[in-house]
Amino acid sequence: MSYLADRDPELAQIIDCERDRQVNGLELIASENLVSRAVLEAMGSIMTNKYAEGYPGKRYYGGCEFHDQAEDLARTRARELFGAEHVNVQPHSGTQANMAVYFSVMECGKDSLMSMSLTQGGHLSHGSPVSFSGKMYDVHQYGVDLESETLDYGAVAEQARKVKPKVIVCGASAYPREIDFAAFQEIADEVGAYCMADIAHIAGLCAAGIHPNPTGVVDFVTSTTHKTLRGPRGGFILSGADHAQQVDKAVFPGIQGGPLMHVIAAKAVCFHEALKPEYTDYARQIVKNAQAMAAVLDDAGLRLVSGGTDNHLILIDLSNRGITGLEAEVALGKARITANKNTIPNENRSPFVTSGLRIGTPAVTSRGMKEAEMRQVGTWIARVLADINDEATIRAIGTEVEAMASRYPLYPA
Repeated sequence: MSYLADRDPELAQIIDCERDRQVNGLELIASENLVSRAVLEAMGSIMTNKYAEGYPGKRYYGGCEFHDQAEDLARTRARELFGAEHVNVQPHSGTQANMAVYFSVMECGKDSLMSMSLTQGGHLSHGSPVSFSGKMYDVHQYGVDLESETLDYGAVAEQARKVKPKVIVCGASAYPREIDFAAFQEIADEVGAYCMADIAHIAGLCAAGIHPNPTGVVDFVTSTTHKTLRGPRGGFILSGADHAQQVDKAVFPGIQGGPLMHVIAAKAVCFHEALKPEYTDYARQIVKNAQAMAAVLDDAGLRLVSGGTDNHLILIDLSNRGITGLEAEVALGKARITANKNTIPNENRSPFVTSGLRIGTPAVTSRGMKEAEMRQVGTWIARVLADINDEATIRAIGTEVEAMASRYPLYPA
């Protein structure tokens, strides 16, 4: 980054520090991953110079012929990857993808939304009172069975019959188990609702067939591209051809102006990479790694929400340890292990403190780590959480973490 270092050395130094953090530590935040060099190049390309309001073949600016080609390529690849009839790759984020679907079928201030509670695994954009979704719609939220800590589809159906929502949202940001999308669509059909699956976390697993794919099963599918899918930060929407026009209008001109064409170019790269046979092996390894780490944490006496994981993430209940999620996050950070505090079912602490810790394996799997390394990482996490005030042990683990990280570069040759 020689130009940046010359023109803005202050910012270049900040980026160098972030590079050091990523290279010499372990990224275990479930919603993060490492993009390829090809994705980075597309993101940093001259595609960023152009306004391209509208859609391919129907732009409001001249000079968009190559941007049309790039967006068409992204759409074609996404359709093939997920088996979708229609895709919109313009949403700037997963939240904006969700917003567009809501706007396409619901009236603000009138219609009701039924979704998973944030504290039990949902997302802000699924109806949290602090989100636009909670302010604009009549929101009714379901959770997990507090004994099994898994979804109770019978209870969801019973609630839907009472609420009769316009849209039922399924999908989560902190749910470690498989989701039965067909069951949600059946519930929606029974009560005359639309069903939207937000697969932001598990999109890569769905694309690879490691988790059931909701495309063609539910009415709408929304996602990000930057989690298990291993692409740039952004969103997209999948739907049937019957909803294509209303979705596209909701995105533009409904909630966005000009699309970020450099990001869309990078999305095209991401979808291309996910279509390769080796991507299925990668997605399968993500789950193997999460389950290997979960087994070690469980053996160490840490309580795992729902007892384990079917996907890329592990949710730890720290209540019996007498420490908060925030304290655990800070202590692990000192050991160069990045995880995040997270609410858990039956949470009684603030979301800024929490009783839980969320861990994910997409990024470390991208570096080539497998079950043996995950068992070691699980052992380090258990040691740190055994005594978060033992600075000497934490420093020693940090040195070991850095040594492991040095064997697994961000971009293997």
